[in-house]
Amino acid sequence: MKVVISQDFDARKRADLLIVPYWEGPKAASQTEVRSPGISALLDSGDFKGKHGETALLYPEERQETRLVLLGLGKKNESDPERLRRAFSAAAKAAQSKKAKDIHLLFPECHSVRGVFEGIFLTDYAYTELKGDSLKDSPVLFERLTVFDLDKKFQNEIDRLQETASAVHFIRDLVNGNADDVTPERFVKEAKAMATKGLQITILDRKRLEKEGVGLLVAVGQGARYEPAMILAEYKGAPKSKEHILLVGKGITFDTGGLCLKPPDNMLSMKSDMAGAATVLAAVKLAAAFGLKVNVTAIAPVAENAIGSRSYKLGDVYRSVSGKTVEIMNTDAEGRLILADAIAYGVKHLRPTSIVDLGTLTGAIVIALGEEISGLFTNSEAIAKDLQSASASTGENIWRMPLFDYKESLRSDIADIANVGGRDAGSMKCALFIQEFTGGVPWAHIDMAGPGFISKPKHYNPTKGTGWGLRLLIDFLQLQAGK
Repeated sequence: MKVVISQDFDARKRADLLIVPYWEGPKAASQTEVRSPGISALLDSGDFKGKHGETALLYPEERQETRLVLLGLGKKNESDPERLRRAFSAAAKAAQSKKAKDIHLLFPECHSVRGVFEGIFLTDYAYTELKGDSLKDSPVLFERLTVFDLDKKFQNEIDRLQETASAVHFIRDLVNGNADDVTPERFVKEAKAMATKGLQITILDRKRLEKEGVGLLVAVGQGARYEPAMILAEYKGAPKSKEHILLVGKGITFDTGGLCLKPPDNMLSMKSDMAGAATVLAAVKLAAAFGLKVNVTAIAPVAENAIGSRSYKLGDVYRSVSGKTVEIMNTDAEGRLILADAIAYGVKHLRPTSIVDLGTLTGAIVIALGEEISGLFTNSEAIAKDLQSASASTGENIWRMPLFDYKESLRSDIADIANVGGRDAGSMKCALFIQEFTGGVPWAHIDMAGPGFISKPKHYNPTKGTGWGLRLLIDFLQLQAGK
């Protein structure tokens, strides 16, 4: 979509649709007030009140646009970036329902360029790769957006927001894709394509993993047709700084549960179990594109947790790159194993000063927080503060959970640690397990099992794959760069 800021509303060219925002009342929300008999009649009737997310479609006579969409923003004193995202998502959906491609927008008098444009950009997405005869029913994506009542100084910010949304769409494409297509091999291919002068990509294949002693990742992936791999994407935006952030994302390209086979209903969404890996790779690529003054490395351990004669086994013990041995009490608790090995590898070889890991880990966190909130576990008040600040600005919700001393439940009689410790406090015990491999480095763990792949489209997430966490991580990295 091409986005243009224009200062001359009266001289605008023809378009498919004009979005006209109103505060609740209704009261015009933009500097330019659009007048027509149809609008006056609608407002006088009381059928449109300007409530948050409310839309009304009009077909005016003799206007530059074929249609008008009146958009309710709700009460002005309650407006914030997230409410604007959701409201303008509703406007974008109204435009899509009429297959509009060329859009005019009157920008509201508000303080959040981000909220308005993220609502539009994030909604302007469709996953059509797997459609056949029903392709004609897919949403039509926007080709041009002309914005009025906005200073041209915001053009660079809009361009960055659009580039960020494109990175979100990249994650969505991978998450929504067939597991037979989005394999560890595909991840390696996508990562290699990211390499630029400022972004170094390193691939550890199975032979290299075995040589380095990355035994947990190898074990999880040994039952699959595709070999496991570990992808490193390194960006040095502040070469004189000693600070080095490690982002680690879970990359299970399909999770059968292994020998602890999942029930069919629980397996339906398991092509999404690589969302964390896609997110950290996209975050480092975007950090490099933006030239952020920060040193950051993404590690994406990728594997398929398949079932077969070579699957790793219950009761067996496998050794991590850290040297710790792990007794497998449940092969469906594989995500923590590959994250632990990736973190331990990073601590051993990259000397990070802080670590953030994320992935679709536990059903327990969904029971606790639902689909719109991720759980945050951390041993660092500074990291918690910055992640919570990033969450507030992006609308990607996190809730800090406790790290109570339940480590006794992970005790093993034959190994250093067991990979599960009972059903109670399942998300916390997962975090406690991962913490054992952080080497004391300040660390945060984000369990995004809820918002990473939602049960049905909602707000500005038009497909089940959301791309959740990318904007959160970029804001977090920007905060670190500012320090």
